[in-house]
Amino acid sequence: MSAQDPTARLIQGGTIVDGTGAPAYRGDLRIANGAIQAIAPELSPNDGEEVVNASGCIVSPGFIESHTHFDGAMWWDQTLDPLPGFGATTVIMGNCGFSVAPVPDDEAVRREVVGIFSFFEDIPESPFMTELPWDWRSWPEYQASMQRNASLPANYAAFCGHIALRLAVMGMEAWERAATADEIERMAFMLDEALAAGALGLSTNLMDHDGENRPVPSLHADDAEFRALFEVMARHPGVSFQVIVDTFRNMAAPDQLERIARLTEGLDIRVQWAGLPTLVFQRDLMGIQAPLAAMHERLKTEGRDFWTGYAHIPVTSTASVQSSLLFAQSNDYVWHEVVLAEGDDAKRALLKDDSWRERARASWDNDVFEFSPFAKARAPHMLLLNSENNAGPIGVTLGEYAKQIGAPHVSDAMAEWLIANGLESTVTMPPFEMDTDMVISLIRDKKSVGNISDAGAHGQMLCGGGENIRLFTEFVAKGQITLEEAVWVQTGKLADHFSLRDRGSLQVGKRADIAVFSLDEIAERDLKKVYDVPMGDGNFTWRWTRDSAPMRLTLVNGLPTFENAAATEQRPGEWVAPHVSAAQQQRETA
Repeated sequence: MSAQDPTARLIQGGTIVDGTGAPAYRGDLRIANGAIQAIAPELSPNDGEEVVNASGCIVSPGFIESHTHFDGAMWWDQTLDPLPGFGATTVIMGNCGFSVAPVPDDEAVRREVVGIFSFFEDIPESPFMTELPWDWRSWPEYQASMQRNASLPANYAAFCGHIALRLAVMGMEAWERAATADEIERMAFMLDEALAAGALGLSTNLMDHDGENRPVPSLHADDAEFRALFEVMARHPGVSFQVIVDTFRNMAAPDQLERIARLTEGLDIRVQWAGLPTLVFQRDLMGIQAPLAAMHERLKTEGRDFWTGYAHIPVTSTASVQSSLLFAQSNDYVWHEVVLAEGDDAKRALLKDDSWRERARASWDNDVFEFSPFAKARAPHMLLLNSENNAGPIGVTLGEYAKQIGAPHVSDAMAEWLIANGLESTVTMPPFEMDTDMVISLIRDKKSVGNISDAGAHGQMLCGGGENIRLFTEFVAKGQITLEEAVWVQTGKLADHFSLRDRGSLQVGKRADIAVFSLDEIAERDLKKVYDVPMGDGNFTWRWTRDSAPMRLTLVNGLPTFENAAATEQRPGEWVAPHVSAAQQQRETA
Protein backbone atom coordinates (compact mmCIF):
# COMPACT_ATOMS: atom_id res chain seq x y z
CA MET A 1 0.00 0.00 0.00
CA SER A 2 1.31 3.44 -0.83
CA ALA A 3 2.48 5.48 2.15
CA GLN A 4 1.11 8.54 0.39
CA ASP A 5 -2.28 6.93 -0.22
CA PRO A 6 -3.45 4.43 2.42
CA THR A 7 -6.52 3.67 0.30
CA ALA A 8 -4.53 2.35 -2.69
CA ARG A 9 -5.82 -1.18 -3.31
CA LEU A 10 -6.47 -3.61 -6.11
CA ILE A 11 -9.29 -6.07 -5.48
CA GLN A 12 -8.66 -8.99 -7.81
CA GLY A 13 -10.55 -12.04 -8.95
CA GLY A 14 -13.94 -11.34 -7.41
CA THR A 15 -17.48 -11.55 -8.74
CA ILE A 16 -18.60 -7.94 -9.08
CA VAL A 17 -22.23 -7.20 -8.22
CA ASP A 18 -22.30 -3.50 -8.90
CA GLY A 19 -25.44 -2.38 -7.03
CA THR A 20 -27.45 -1.38 -10.09
CA GLY A 21 -29.23 -4.71 -10.52
CA ALA A 22 -27.10 -5.56 -13.56
CA PRO A 23 -25.83 -9.14 -13.91
CA ALA A 24 -22.77 -10.09 -11.90
CA TYR A 25 -19.45 -10.47 -13.69
CA ARG A 26 -15.86 -11.43 -13.00
CA GLY A 27 -13.58 -8.41 -12.66
CA ASP A 28 -10.90 -6.45 -10.82
CA LEU A 29 -11.40 -3.11 -9.10
CA ARG A 30 -8.79 -0.43 -8.34
CA ILE A 31 -9.12 2.09 -5.52
CA ALA A 32 -7.08 5.24 -4.90
CA ASN A 33 -7.68 8.46 -3.01
CA GLY A 34 -10.79 6.99 -1.43
CA ALA A 35 -12.58 6.46 -4.74
CA ILE A 36 -12.98 3.81 -7.45
CA GLN A 37 -10.39 4.45 -10.16
CA ALA A 38 -10.85 1.51 -12.55
CA ILE A 39 -12.92 -1.64 -13.13
CA ALA A 40 -11.83 -4.16 -15.75
CA PRO A 41 -11.68 -7.91 -16.40
CA GLU A 42 -7.99 -7.90 -15.45
CA LEU A 43 -5.85 -5.19 -13.87
CA SER A 44 -2.16 -5.44 -13.01
CA PRO A 45 -0.97 -4.18 -9.62
CA ASN A 46 0.74 -0.81 -9.37
CA ASP A 47 3.80 -0.27 -7.21
CA GLY A 48 2.90 0.14 -3.55
CA GLU A 49 -0.68 -0.99 -4.11
CA GLU A 50 -2.17 -3.54 -1.70
CA VAL A 51 -3.64 -6.52 -3.55
CA VAL A 52 -6.78 -8.11 -2.14
CA ASN A 53 -7.47 -11.66 -3.32
CA ALA A 54 -11.25 -11.81 -3.79
CA SER A 55 -11.33 -15.19 -5.51
CA GLY A 56 -14.58 -16.97 -4.64
CA CYS A 57 -16.02 -13.77 -3.16
CA ILE A 58 -18.67 -11.23 -4.01
CA VAL A 59 -17.45 -7.66 -4.43
CA SER A 60 -20.34 -5.24 -3.91
CA PRO A 61 -20.99 -1.67 -2.82
CA GLY A 62 -21.05 -1.23 0.96
CA PHE A 63 -24.48 -1.69 2.47
CA ILE A 64 -26.69 1.19 3.58
CA GLU A 65 -28.58 0.85 6.86
CA SER A 66 -31.70 2.75 5.83
CA HIS A 67 -33.43 3.09 9.20
CA THR A 68 -31.37 3.32 12.38
CA HIS A 69 -31.44 5.15 15.70
CA PHE A 70 -27.72 5.59 16.36
CA ASP A 71 -28.41 9.28 17.14
CA GLY A 72 -27.54 8.57 20.77
CA ALA A 73 -25.43 5.40 20.66
CA MET A 74 -22.99 6.86 18.12
CA TRP A 75 -21.65 9.07 20.93
CA TRP A 76 -20.87 6.27 23.40
CA ASP A 77 -20.20 3.37 21.02
CA GLN A 78 -18.24 4.80 18.15
CA THR A 79 -17.53 1.28 16.85
CA LEU A 80 -21.17 1.07 15.67
CA ASP A 81 -20.96 -2.59 16.66
CA PRO A 82 -21.71 -4.93 14.87
CA LEU A 83 -22.17 -3.05 11.57
CA PRO A 84 -18.63 -3.18 10.07
CA GLY A 85 -18.61 -6.99 10.21
CA PHE A 86 -21.82 -7.03 8.14
CA GLY A 87 -20.57 -4.75 5.39
CA ALA A 88 -22.45 -1.60 6.45
CA THR A 89 -20.81 1.58 5.21
CA THR A 90 -23.56 4.22 5.65
CA VAL A 91 -26.17 4.66 8.40
CA ILE A 92 -29.34 6.76 8.20
CA MET A 93 -30.43 8.33 11.51
CA GLY A 94 -33.14 10.69 12.75
CA ASN A 95 -36.02 8.46 11.71
CA CYS A 96 -39.59 8.32 13.09
CA GLY A 97 -39.65 12.01 14.04
CA PHE A 98 -37.00 11.44 16.72
CA SER A 99 -33.82 13.50 16.61
CA VAL A 100 -31.61 15.28 19.12
CA ALA A 101 -31.67 18.60 17.25
CA PRO A 102 -32.82 21.26 17.26
CA VAL A 103 -33.15 21.77 21.02
CA PRO A 104 -34.14 24.84 23.05
CA ASP A 105 -32.25 26.62 25.82
CA ASP A 106 -34.78 25.30 28.36
CA GLU A 107 -33.07 22.38 30.11
CA ALA A 108 -36.40 20.78 31.04
CA VAL A 109 -37.49 20.67 27.40
CA ARG A 110 -34.12 19.31 26.29
CA ARG A 111 -34.60 16.51 28.81
CA GLU A 112 -38.04 15.96 27.29
CA VAL A 113 -36.39 15.41 23.89
CA VAL A 114 -34.14 12.79 25.52
CA GLY A 115 -37.05 11.19 27.38
CA ILE A 116 -39.13 10.84 24.21
CA PHE A 117 -36.21 9.40 22.27
CA SER A 118 -35.31 7.08 25.13
CA PHE A 119 -38.83 5.78 25.71
CA PHE A 120 -39.74 5.03 22.13
CA GLU A 121 -36.36 3.58 21.20
CA ASP A 122 -35.69 1.71 24.47
CA ILE A 123 -32.37 3.44 25.11
CA PRO A 124 -31.40 4.44 28.69
CA GLU A 125 -31.61 8.18 29.34
CA SER A 126 -28.42 8.40 31.41
CA PRO A 127 -25.87 8.11 28.58
CA PHE A 128 -27.78 10.71 26.57
CA MET A 129 -27.10 13.18 29.37
CA THR A 130 -23.50 12.16 30.13
CA GLU A 131 -22.06 11.14 26.75
CA LEU A 132 -23.51 13.64 24.27
CA PRO A 133 -21.69 17.00 24.18
CA TRP A 134 -24.92 19.00 23.80
CA ASP A 135 -22.90 21.84 22.31
CA TRP A 136 -25.70 22.68 19.91
CA ARG A 137 -29.11 24.28 19.82
CA SER A 138 -29.77 24.57 16.08
CA TRP A 139 -29.52 21.77 13.52
CA PRO A 140 -26.46 23.30 11.78
CA GLU A 141 -24.69 23.41 15.15
CA TYR A 142 -25.58 19.74 15.71
CA GLN A 143 -24.24 18.78 12.29
CA ALA A 144 -21.03 20.70 12.98
CA SER A 145 -20.66 18.98 16.36
CA MET A 146 -20.93 15.54 14.76
CA GLN A 147 -18.28 16.43 12.22
CA ARG A 148 -16.06 17.84 14.95
CA ASN A 149 -16.52 15.20 17.65
CA ALA A 150 -17.70 11.93 16.10
CA SER A 151 -15.23 9.34 14.83
CA LEU A 152 -17.17 6.53 13.18
CA PRO A 153 -16.45 3.49 11.00
CA ALA A 154 -19.38 4.29 8.71
CA ASN A 155 -20.67 7.32 6.86
CA TYR A 156 -23.70 8.91 8.48
CA ALA A 157 -26.69 11.00 7.47
CA ALA A 158 -29.71 12.17 9.42
CA PHE A 159 -33.21 13.56 9.17
CA CYS A 160 -34.41 16.53 11.18
CA GLY A 161 -37.10 15.20 13.52
CA HIS A 162 -40.51 16.90 13.55
CA ILE A 163 -40.95 16.16 17.26
CA ALA A 164 -37.70 17.96 18.10
CA LEU A 165 -38.79 20.90 15.93
CA ARG A 166 -42.09 21.25 17.76
CA LEU A 167 -40.48 21.01 21.22
CA ALA A 168 -37.79 23.53 20.27
CA VAL A 169 -40.44 26.08 19.27
CA MET A 170 -43.42 25.28 21.50
CA GLY A 171 -41.85 23.79 24.60
CA MET A 172 -44.07 21.45 26.59
CA GLU A 173 -47.17 22.79 24.83
CA ALA A 174 -46.08 20.76 21.80
CA TRP A 175 -47.75 17.82 23.55
CA GLU A 176 -51.09 19.59 23.76
CA ARG A 177 -52.11 21.65 20.75
CA ALA A 178 -51.72 22.82 17.20
CA ALA A 179 -49.09 25.47 16.50
CA THR A 180 -49.87 29.14 15.96
CA ALA A 181 -48.97 30.89 12.71
CA ASP A 182 -45.93 32.44 14.38
CA GLU A 183 -44.78 29.06 15.73
CA ILE A 184 -45.21 27.47 12.32
CA GLU A 185 -43.06 30.22 10.81
CA ARG A 186 -40.32 29.55 13.38
CA MET A 187 -40.44 25.80 12.71
CA ALA A 188 -40.21 26.46 8.99
CA PHE A 189 -37.13 28.62 9.55
CA MET A 190 -35.44 25.91 11.67
CA LEU A 191 -36.22 23.25 9.07
CA ASP A 192 -34.91 25.46 6.29
CA GLU A 193 -31.56 25.93 8.04
CA ALA A 194 -31.38 22.17 8.77
CA LEU A 195 -31.90 21.29 5.12
CA ALA A 196 -29.40 23.92 4.03
CA ALA A 197 -26.87 22.34 6.41
CA GLY A 198 -27.31 18.90 4.84
CA ALA A 199 -30.14 17.17 6.70
CA LEU A 200 -31.67 14.34 4.66
CA GLY A 201 -35.10 15.88 5.08
CA LEU A 202 -37.87 15.85 7.67
CA SER A 203 -39.10 12.81 9.58
CA THR A 204 -42.34 12.63 11.51
CA ASN A 205 -44.52 10.21 13.46
CA LEU A 206 -48.28 9.72 13.14
CA MET A 207 -48.61 6.63 15.33
CA ASP A 208 -46.88 6.58 18.69
CA HIS A 209 -48.25 7.27 22.18
CA ASP A 210 -46.05 7.56 25.25
CA GLY A 211 -46.13 5.74 28.60
CA GLU A 212 -49.01 7.95 29.75
CA ASN A 213 -50.93 7.24 26.52
CA ARG A 214 -50.28 10.76 25.22
CA PRO A 215 -50.07 11.15 21.43
CA VAL A 216 -46.58 12.26 20.39
CA PRO A 217 -46.32 16.00 19.62
CA SER A 218 -46.31 15.50 15.85
CA LEU A 219 -49.82 14.02 16.06
CA HIS A 220 -51.02 17.51 17.09
CA ALA A 221 -49.69 19.11 13.89
CA ASP A 222 -52.51 20.46 11.73
CA ASP A 223 -52.64 20.74 7.94
CA ALA A 224 -51.29 24.30 7.98
CA GLU A 225 -48.18 23.19 9.85
CA PHE A 226 -47.50 20.27 7.56
CA ARG A 227 -48.08 22.29 4.39
CA ALA A 228 -45.69 25.02 5.56
CA LEU A 229 -42.98 22.45 6.28
CA PHE A 230 -43.58 20.75 2.94
CA GLU A 231 -43.21 24.09 1.14
CA VAL A 232 -39.82 24.52 2.81
CA MET A 233 -38.79 21.04 1.67
CA ALA A 234 -39.83 21.79 -1.90
CA ARG A 235 -37.16 24.50 -1.97
CA HIS A 236 -34.43 21.91 -1.28
CA PRO A 237 -34.23 19.38 -4.13
CA GLY A 238 -32.91 15.97 -3.15
CA VAL A 239 -34.35 15.86 0.37
CA SER A 240 -37.13 13.51 1.45
CA PHE A 241 -39.97 13.22 3.95
CA GLN A 242 -40.07 10.13 6.17
CA VAL A 243 -43.30 9.37 8.01
CA ILE A 244 -44.42 6.59 10.34
CA VAL A 245 -48.08 5.84 9.67
CA ASP A 246 -50.26 3.82 12.02
CA THR A 247 -50.47 0.19 10.95
CA PHE A 248 -50.49 -1.10 14.54
CA ARG A 249 -52.40 0.93 17.13
CA ASN A 250 -55.50 2.36 15.46
CA MET A 251 -54.90 1.16 11.89
CA ALA A 252 -55.28 4.76 10.70
CA ALA A 253 -52.62 4.46 7.99
CA PRO A 254 -54.93 4.72 4.93
CA ASP A 255 -56.41 8.04 6.06
CA GLN A 256 -52.97 9.34 7.06
CA LEU A 257 -51.45 8.44 3.72
CA GLU A 258 -54.29 10.18 1.89
CA ARG A 259 -53.67 13.26 4.04
CA ILE A 260 -49.96 13.33 3.18
CA ALA A 261 -50.74 12.85 -0.52
CA ARG A 262 -53.20 15.75 -0.39
CA LEU A 263 -50.87 18.09 1.50
CA THR A 264 -47.91 17.44 -0.84
CA GLU A 265 -50.02 17.95 -3.97
CA GLY A 266 -48.20 20.19 -6.45
CA LEU A 267 -44.88 20.01 -4.58
CA ASP A 268 -41.83 18.11 -5.77
CA ILE A 269 -41.27 16.10 -2.58
CA ARG A 270 -40.12 12.52 -2.14
CA VAL A 271 -42.11 10.68 0.56
CA GLN A 272 -41.05 7.53 2.39
CA TRP A 273 -43.94 6.11 4.36
CA ALA A 274 -43.45 3.21 6.73
CA GLY A 275 -45.07 1.36 5.52
CA LEU A 276 -46.90 -1.25 3.53
CA PRO A 277 -47.36 -4.02 6.12
CA THR A 278 -45.68 -7.38 5.70
CA LEU A 279 -47.22 -9.22 8.68
CA VAL A 280 -49.98 -11.77 8.22
CA PHE A 281 -52.19 -10.30 10.97
CA GLN A 282 -52.37 -7.05 8.98
CA ARG A 283 -53.79 -8.68 5.84
CA ASP A 284 -56.84 -6.44 5.86
CA LEU A 285 -54.48 -3.54 5.19
CA MET A 286 -52.01 -5.21 2.85
CA GLY A 287 -54.08 -7.46 0.60
CA ILE A 288 -54.12 -6.77 -3.11
CA GLN A 289 -57.48 -4.99 -2.89
CA ALA A 290 -56.88 -3.49 0.58
CA PRO A 291 -56.47 0.25 1.12
CA LEU A 292 -52.70 0.59 1.55
CA ALA A 293 -51.68 -1.74 -1.26
CA ALA A 294 -54.19 -0.11 -3.61
CA MET A 295 -53.06 3.36 -2.59
CA HIS A 296 -49.40 2.46 -3.15
CA GLU A 297 -50.18 1.33 -6.69
CA ARG A 298 -52.38 4.36 -7.36
CA LEU A 299 -49.70 6.82 -6.22
CA LYS A 300 -47.16 5.15 -8.49
CA THR A 301 -49.58 5.30 -11.42
CA GLU A 302 -50.17 9.00 -10.75
CA GLY A 303 -46.42 9.57 -10.91
CA ARG A 304 -46.19 10.61 -7.26
CA ASP A 305 -42.78 10.17 -5.64
CA PHE A 306 -44.05 7.98 -2.78
CA TRP A 307 -41.90 5.06 -1.54
CA THR A 308 -43.09 2.52 1.02
CA GLY A 309 -40.74 1.21 3.69
CA TYR A 310 -40.65 -2.42 4.75
CA ALA A 311 -38.63 -4.91 6.79
CA HIS A 312 -37.60 -8.28 5.36
CA ILE A 313 -37.54 -9.93 8.79
CA PRO A 314 -40.46 -10.58 11.17
CA VAL A 315 -40.99 -8.37 14.21
CA THR A 316 -39.76 -9.97 17.43
CA SER A 317 -40.34 -8.17 20.74
CA THR A 318 -38.79 -8.69 24.14
CA ALA A 319 -40.49 -7.71 27.39
CA SER A 320 -38.32 -6.13 30.08
CA VAL A 321 -39.31 -4.48 33.34
CA GLN A 322 -36.17 -2.34 33.33
CA SER A 323 -36.56 -0.29 30.16
CA SER A 324 -39.25 -1.15 27.64
CA LEU A 325 -42.03 0.57 25.73
CA LEU A 326 -43.60 -2.78 24.80
CA PHE A 327 -46.22 -2.84 27.55
CA ALA A 328 -47.40 0.74 26.94
CA GLN A 329 -47.41 0.24 23.17
CA SER A 330 -49.58 -2.84 23.74
CA ASN A 331 -52.07 -0.74 25.76
CA ASP A 332 -50.96 -2.55 28.94
CA TYR A 333 -50.42 0.26 31.43
CA VAL A 334 -50.58 -2.06 34.45
CA TRP A 335 -47.39 -3.96 33.63
CA HIS A 336 -45.94 -0.63 32.50
CA GLU A 337 -46.21 0.48 36.13
CA VAL A 338 -43.42 -1.99 36.88
CA VAL A 339 -41.21 -0.44 34.20
CA LEU A 340 -41.83 3.00 35.73
CA ALA A 341 -41.19 1.86 39.31
CA GLU A 342 -37.78 3.12 40.46
CA GLY A 343 -35.40 0.45 41.68
CA ASP A 344 -35.63 -3.32 41.85
CA ASP A 345 -37.18 -3.34 45.32
CA ALA A 346 -40.12 -1.26 44.10
CA LYS A 347 -40.49 -3.40 40.97
CA ARG A 348 -40.35 -6.62 42.97
CA ALA A 349 -42.94 -5.32 45.44
CA LEU A 350 -45.38 -4.65 42.61
CA LEU A 351 -44.82 -8.06 41.04
CA LYS A 352 -45.66 -9.71 44.37
CA ASP A 353 -48.66 -7.53 45.18
CA ASP A 354 -51.99 -9.38 44.96
CA SER A 355 -54.03 -6.34 43.96
CA TRP A 356 -51.53 -5.45 41.23
CA ARG A 357 -51.61 -9.04 39.95
CA GLU A 358 -55.39 -8.92 39.72
CA ARG A 359 -55.25 -5.73 37.66
CA ALA A 360 -52.48 -7.22 35.51
CA ARG A 361 -54.59 -10.27 34.69
CA ALA A 362 -57.51 -8.03 33.73
CA SER A 363 -55.24 -5.91 31.54
CA TRP A 364 -54.03 -8.91 29.55
CA ASP A 365 -57.55 -10.30 29.26
CA ASN A 366 -59.40 -7.11 28.39
CA ASP A 367 -57.20 -4.15 27.51
CA VAL A 368 -54.21 -5.15 25.39
CA PHE A 369 -54.38 -4.87 21.63
CA GLU A 370 -55.24 -8.08 19.83
CA PHE A 371 -51.88 -8.17 18.04
CA SER A 372 -49.81 -7.58 21.18
CA PRO A 373 -47.64 -10.36 22.66
CA PHE A 374 -49.78 -10.27 25.83
CA ALA A 375 -53.09 -11.01 24.12
CA LYS A 376 -54.84 -14.27 25.08
CA ALA A 377 -53.85 -16.06 21.89
CA ARG A 378 -50.20 -14.98 22.10
CA ALA A 379 -49.14 -14.70 25.73
CA PRO A 380 -48.83 -18.46 26.40
CA HIS A 381 -46.32 -18.69 23.53
CA MET A 382 -43.90 -16.12 24.97
CA LEU A 383 -40.45 -17.67 25.34
CA LEU A 384 -38.36 -17.79 28.52
CA LEU A 385 -34.88 -17.54 27.04
CA ASN A 386 -32.86 -14.89 28.87
CA SER A 387 -32.33 -15.35 32.61
CA GLU A 388 -30.15 -13.05 34.69
CA ASN A 389 -29.15 -15.78 37.16
CA ASN A 390 -29.99 -18.94 35.16
CA ALA A 391 -32.46 -20.12 37.80
CA GLY A 392 -34.75 -21.21 34.98
CA PRO A 393 -36.49 -22.95 33.58
CA ILE A 394 -35.03 -21.69 30.29
CA GLY A 395 -36.16 -22.65 26.80
CA VAL A 396 -39.83 -23.17 27.67
CA THR A 397 -42.90 -21.13 26.87
CA LEU A 398 -44.69 -18.96 29.38
CA GLY A 399 -47.75 -21.21 29.06
CA GLU A 400 -45.67 -24.29 29.87
CA TYR A 401 -44.14 -22.59 32.89
CA ALA A 402 -47.59 -21.50 34.11
CA LYS A 403 -48.70 -25.15 34.08
CA GLN A 404 -45.52 -26.27 35.85
CA ILE A 405 -46.06 -23.93 38.80
CA GLY A 406 -49.87 -24.03 38.78
CA ALA A 407 -50.17 -20.29 38.17
CA PRO A 408 -53.74 -18.98 37.87
CA HIS A 409 -52.81 -16.87 34.83
CA VAL A 410 -49.88 -16.47 32.44
CA SER A 411 -49.40 -12.91 33.76
CA ASP A 412 -48.82 -14.34 37.24
CA ALA A 413 -46.42 -16.89 35.76
CA MET A 414 -44.36 -14.13 34.12
CA ALA A 415 -44.21 -12.24 37.40
CA GLU A 416 -43.03 -15.38 39.23
CA TRP A 417 -40.41 -16.18 36.60
CA LEU A 418 -38.97 -12.66 36.68
CA ILE A 419 -38.81 -12.71 40.48
CA ALA A 420 -37.01 -16.07 40.45
CA ASN A 421 -34.66 -15.28 37.55
CA GLY A 422 -33.81 -11.67 38.34
CA LEU A 423 -35.27 -8.43 37.09
CA GLU A 424 -32.66 -8.07 34.34
CA SER A 425 -34.24 -11.14 32.72
CA THR A 426 -36.38 -10.74 29.62
CA VAL A 427 -39.26 -12.63 28.01
CA THR A 428 -39.39 -12.95 24.22
CA MET A 429 -42.36 -13.28 21.91
CA PRO A 430 -42.12 -15.58 18.89
CA PRO A 431 -41.71 -13.67 15.61
CA PHE A 432 -44.88 -12.55 13.88
CA GLU A 433 -45.70 -14.59 10.80
CA MET A 434 -44.64 -12.73 7.68
CA ASP A 435 -46.23 -12.59 4.25
CA THR A 436 -43.18 -13.71 2.30
CA ASP A 437 -44.84 -13.09 -1.06
CA MET A 438 -45.41 -9.46 -0.07
CA VAL A 439 -41.78 -9.08 1.03
CA ILE A 440 -40.50 -10.45 -2.29
CA SER A 441 -42.87 -8.15 -4.17
CA LEU A 442 -41.57 -5.15 -2.22
CA ILE A 443 -37.94 -6.15 -2.76
CA ARG A 444 -38.60 -5.87 -6.49
CA ASP A 445 -40.81 -2.79 -6.26
CA LYS A 446 -39.01 0.28 -7.64
CA LYS A 447 -40.74 2.52 -5.09
CA SER A 448 -39.81 0.77 -1.85
CA VAL A 449 -37.21 1.30 0.87
CA GLY A 450 -35.83 -1.89 2.38
CA ASN A 451 -33.18 -2.97 4.88
CA ILE A 452 -35.11 -1.29 7.70
CA SER A 453 -33.67 -2.64 10.96
CA ASP A 454 -33.93 -0.09 13.84
CA ALA A 455 -30.24 -0.79 14.57
CA GLY A 456 -28.98 1.28 17.48
CA ALA A 457 -32.33 1.12 19.29
CA HIS A 458 -34.19 -1.40 21.46
CA GLY A 459 -30.88 -2.78 22.66
CA GLN A 460 -32.48 -5.26 25.06
CA MET A 461 -35.14 -6.29 22.54
CA LEU A 462 -33.19 -6.77 19.31
CA CYS A 463 -29.90 -5.97 17.65
CA GLY A 464 -30.95 -4.84 14.17
CA GLY A 465 -27.42 -4.71 12.84
CA GLY A 466 -26.62 -7.79 10.78
CA GLU A 467 -30.15 -8.52 9.66
CA ASN A 468 -29.21 -7.42 6.13
CA ILE A 469 -27.35 -10.69 5.69
CA ARG A 470 -30.61 -12.65 5.73
CA LEU A 471 -31.31 -11.29 2.26
CA PHE A 472 -28.47 -13.57 1.12
CA THR A 473 -28.72 -16.49 3.56
CA GLU A 474 -32.48 -16.88 3.23
CA PHE A 475 -33.98 -15.14 0.21
CA VAL A 476 -31.13 -15.74 -2.24
CA ALA A 477 -30.33 -19.18 -0.80
CA LYS A 478 -33.94 -20.28 -1.37
CA GLY A 479 -34.02 -18.88 -4.90
CA GLN A 480 -36.69 -16.31 -3.97
CA ILE A 481 -34.65 -13.37 -5.27
CA THR A 482 -31.41 -13.06 -7.20
CA LEU A 483 -28.02 -12.15 -5.78
CA GLU A 484 -28.15 -8.95 -7.82
CA GLU A 485 -31.50 -8.00 -6.28
CA ALA A 486 -30.25 -8.66 -2.75
CA VAL A 487 -27.34 -6.27 -3.32
CA TRP A 488 -29.39 -3.64 -5.18
CA VAL A 489 -32.04 -3.23 -2.47
CA GLN A 490 -29.45 -2.27 0.16
CA THR A 491 -27.02 -0.31 -2.03
CA GLY A 492 -27.87 1.42 -5.31
CA LYS A 493 -31.59 1.55 -4.70
CA LEU A 494 -31.18 3.19 -1.28
CA ALA A 495 -28.47 5.57 -2.47
CA ASP A 496 -30.87 6.72 -5.18
CA HIS A 497 -33.73 7.13 -2.72
CA PHE A 498 -31.70 9.27 -0.31
CA SER A 499 -29.97 11.18 -3.16
CA LEU A 500 -26.54 9.92 -2.06
CA ARG A 501 -25.28 10.01 -5.62
CA ASP A 502 -21.56 9.56 -4.97
CA ARG A 503 -21.96 6.03 -3.55
CA GLY A 504 -24.19 2.95 -3.73
CA SER A 505 -22.81 1.42 -6.93
CA LEU A 506 -19.44 0.25 -8.17
CA GLN A 507 -18.64 2.82 -10.83
CA VAL A 508 -15.49 4.74 -11.62
CA GLY A 509 -15.39 7.99 -9.68
CA LYS A 510 -17.72 6.91 -6.88
CA ARG A 511 -16.61 6.64 -3.26
CA ALA A 512 -14.90 3.40 -2.35
CA ASP A 513 -17.53 2.04 0.05
CA ILE A 514 -17.15 -1.68 -0.65
CA ALA A 515 -18.01 -5.06 0.86
CA VAL A 516 -16.13 -8.26 -0.03
CA PHE A 517 -17.65 -11.50 1.23
CA SER A 518 -18.15 -15.20 0.52
CA LEU A 519 -21.69 -16.55 0.39
CA ASP A 520 -20.36 -19.76 1.96
CA GLU A 521 -19.04 -17.94 5.02
CA ILE A 522 -21.71 -15.42 6.03
CA ALA A 523 -24.61 -15.90 8.44
CA GLU A 524 -26.86 -13.65 10.49
CA ARG A 525 -25.35 -14.98 13.78
CA ASP A 526 -27.17 -15.43 17.08
CA LEU A 527 -27.74 -12.60 19.53
CA LYS A 528 -25.34 -12.26 22.44
CA LYS A 529 -25.17 -9.95 25.46
CA VAL A 530 -22.52 -7.29 25.95
CA TYR A 531 -22.35 -4.93 28.92
CA ASP A 532 -21.12 -1.70 27.36
CA VAL A 533 -23.95 0.86 27.62
CA PRO A 534 -22.77 3.49 30.14
CA MET A 535 -25.23 4.45 32.87
CA GLY A 536 -23.44 7.61 33.96
CA ASP A 537 -22.45 6.30 37.39
CA GLY A 538 -19.50 4.20 36.31
CA ASN A 539 -21.68 1.14 35.71
CA PHE A 540 -22.83 -0.40 32.44
CA THR A 541 -26.00 -2.13 31.36
CA TRP A 542 -26.32 -4.70 28.60
CA ARG A 543 -27.53 -4.77 25.03
CA TRP A 544 -27.83 -7.41 22.35
CA THR A 545 -25.25 -7.65 19.60
CA ARG A 546 -23.98 -10.49 17.42
CA ASP A 547 -20.72 -11.83 16.06
CA SER A 548 -19.71 -10.69 12.57
CA ALA A 549 -21.13 -12.25 9.39
CA PRO A 550 -18.17 -12.04 8.64
CA MET A 551 -17.12 -9.91 5.71
CA ARG A 552 -13.72 -10.65 4.19
CA LEU A 553 -13.31 -6.88 3.89
CA THR A 554 -15.37 -3.74 4.50
CA LEU A 555 -14.03 -0.49 3.06
CA VAL A 556 -15.38 2.96 3.90
CA ASN A 557 -13.99 5.74 1.73
CA GLY A 558 -11.28 3.28 0.76
CA LEU A 559 -10.12 2.43 4.30
CA PRO A 560 -10.75 -0.94 5.99
CA THR A 561 -13.22 -0.93 8.87
CA PHE A 562 -13.33 -4.75 8.94
CA GLU A 563 -10.65 -7.18 7.74
CA ASN A 564 -8.88 -10.32 8.92
CA ALA A 565 -12.10 -11.43 10.69
CA ALA A 566 -12.20 -8.40 13.00
CA ALA A 567 -13.24 -4.76 13.16
CA THR A 568 -10.32 -2.36 12.72
CA GLU A 569 -9.48 0.88 14.52
CA GLN A 570 -10.09 2.89 11.35
CA ARG A 571 -12.77 5.59 11.62
CA PRO A 572 -13.12 7.00 8.10
CA GLY A 573 -16.85 7.74 8.24
CA GLU A 574 -17.97 11.12 6.95
CA TRP A 575 -21.13 13.19 7.12
CA VAL A 576 -23.05 12.69 3.87
CA ALA A 577 -25.82 14.90 2.54
CA PRO A 578 -28.27 14.65 -0.38
CA HIS A 579 -26.76 15.45 -3.76
CA VAL A 580 -28.89 17.32 -6.26
CA SER A 581 -29.08 15.77 -9.72
CA ALA A 582 -28.71 17.83 -12.87
CA ALA A 583 -32.42 17.38 -13.62
CA GLN A 584 -33.33 18.65 -10.16
CA GLN A 585 -31.01 21.62 -10.57
CA GLN A 586 -32.71 22.48 -13.87
CA ARG A 587 -36.16 22.29 -12.24
CA GLU A 588 -35.00 24.49 -9.39
CA THR A 589 -33.47 27.06 -11.76
CA ALA A 590 -36.63 27.13 -13.85
